[in-house]
Amino acid sequence: MANLSGLNAAAVNPNPNKSFEVLPAPSDSISSLSFSSKGNYLVATSWDNQVRCWEILAGSSQPKASISHDHPVLCSTWKDDGTTVFSGGCDKLVKMWPLLSGGQPTQVAAHDAPIKEIAWIQQMNLLVTGSWDKTLRYWDTRQAQPVHTQQLPERCYALTVRYPLMVVGTADRHLIIYNLQNPQTEFKRIMSPLKYQTRCLAAFPDQQGFLVGSIEGRVGVHHLDDAQQNKNFTFKCHREGNDIYSVNSLNFHPVHHTFATAGSDGAFNFWDKDSKQRLKAMARCPHPIPCSTFNHDGSIFAYAVCYDWSKGAENHNPATAKTYIYLHSPQESEVKSKPRLGTGGRK
Repeated sequence: MANLSGLNAAAVNPNPNKSFEVLPAPSDSISSLSFSSKGNYLVATSWDNQVRCWEILAGSSQPKASISHDHPVLCSTWKDDGTTVFSGGCDKLVKMWPLLSGGQPTQVAAHDAPIKEIAWIQQMNLLVTGSWDKTLRYWDTRQAQPVHTQQLPERCYALTVRYPLMVVGTADRHLIIYNLQNPQTEFKRIMSPLKYQTRCLAAFPDQQGFLVGSIEGRVGVHHLDDAQQNKNFTFKCHREGNDIYSVNSLNFHPVHHTFATAGSDGAFNFWDKDSKQRLKAMARCPHPIPCSTFNHDGSIFAYAVCYDWSKGAENHNPATAKTYIYLHSPQESEVKSKPRLGTGGRK
């Protein structure tokens, strides 16, 4: 009974880390969070077909605007100038929303199946979209047809860009690496170092490698250079006893280049890959964290707490299901790398 009472106590408090709550919360689960690179504007996409934007001010969140898709929205990204939001999802198209000017959204991209991933590539002035139709498409937003369509071995599940590096994760654990200076050719294709389905990716800030997270509570640290392969390793996380949870999100800190993981166990942790240690473990929330992101200077870590549909519709109770977006202000001690102490096991 001790375990049950502990669960009940956790359920009472959806915010054990005393994070700031963004209001009003969306009415269904959150699929993506993205901050503008120019200011503290936060966009959330959700399964209620909405794309919402808040301005994050000191001690408050101000809802700015929202737009609708016809079906659940799965991904979002900002243009580098901070004026425009792109969103895609189950309606198989991308909307370009000139949010700051108050303009109406227009369709700028389309696929033959839901769009799972999206990124704006500033250096190419192009949008890239990854879909379950097993293609990657590059778009000049002034043209109706894609500039280039790249076939993928399977459905796109994850994508990360740090120009000129782009890594795409698909079904069947394929990881396809591109040099965007030559985007029509695969630079390298490898199998994931993890044994189970790829859930998320994050390119190293120095573009020399990437992180990959899987549904099996594990993260792989992978270097591109063949001479650096001895630096590759994997580590377990987001596990509790015999319970193993998905790693849903990987985000590098924009200043310190440490990284955060967030998982379906309701926890987020900060790590340093270079000293191979966990810097901070945060308290578990009572529901999964499906997505997370840092703002432009790393002073805010945004994360969503809601049902992630990993146990299907039969485990979803609309009457009690709630969605939260929280903002955590990382302390420097949580996100600044520090030398490894001692030679024991992973901290």
